[in-house]
Amino acid sequence: MASGRPELACRVGAELGEGPVWVEREQALWFVDIKRDHVHRFDPVDASLTNLKVAAQPGWILPISGGGFAVGMQHGIERFDPADGSFASIAVPEPDRPGNRLNDATTDRHGRIWFGSMDDAETVPSGALYRLDADGVVHAGLPEVTITNGPAFSPDGRTLYHTDTLGRTIHAVEVNDDGSLGTARPFVEIEAGAGYPDGPVVDSAGCVWTGLFGGWATRRYASDGRLIETIRLPTANVTKIAFGGADLKTVYVTTARKGLDAAALAAQPEAGDLFAFTADVAGIPATEAIVDRH
Repeated sequence: MASGRPELACRVGAELGEGPVWVEREQALWFVDIKRDHVHRFDPVDASLTNLKVAAQPGWILPISGGGFAVGMQHGIERFDPADGSFASIAVPEPDRPGNRLNDATTDRHGRIWFGSMDDAETVPSGALYRLDADGVVHAGLPEVTITNGPAFSPDGRTLYHTDTLGRTIHAVEVNDDGSLGTARPFVEIEAGAGYPDGPVVDSAGCVWTGLFGGWATRRYASDGRLIETIRLPTANVTKIAFGGADLKTVYVTTARKGLDAAALAAQPEAGDLFAFTADVAGIPATEAIVDRH
């Protein structure tokens, strides 16, 4: 792959491809198709794709320390064992909000899972940011929005980036050692017509990448909010990236067919597929989630 030039990595045809995460112990990429209830595993050695149908919409997947995965299902976090395909409940964060679903997540350097929820109908500001730690599920204290995305953390773990997708804004928040947050401030506001900020990811230089849903691109912003790089994709709905490969310089990009009519799909035959390009700066290794302490 040429540096910064996306190429097709795998045909997927995802309705809503999301949540890519590089699993170091497997040297493989895992991601989800939320609207088709699929969990995917991509092996770059032979470019093979494994598909698993699950019982409800999976918003994200993260590796657990000791084996297995945590999956943000529609209404709760579940432990997934790929060896036998079993699922077991870890937590149900919003039993009183049946119209919500879980959407996007990451781990911090302590192995705590940070995740968001959103209104599945994408109309009501009922989405919140949470963390899963020794006390169980804790509301992070940020204002609720319709569609949450992220979060992502700076290399030193001191800054959290959280996206209000419909508000076209990525916020930056100071993180304290106990997991409490400071006051959110706007970090980047995406201009009208450039799409909506989707999943954010931070690289080893502290720059913030975001997919642009409806924007045909992923962008890279410096830690001071300056736009420093734009990578164009051949499909409009770019959702999230993940750094992978042995050197964490292979960037995988998930995309979506959601919301595209027949004419748009004909013009974008690769919509919903998985792409890859080479970055000049490596990503940050994912910290495996610690859930056994609950």
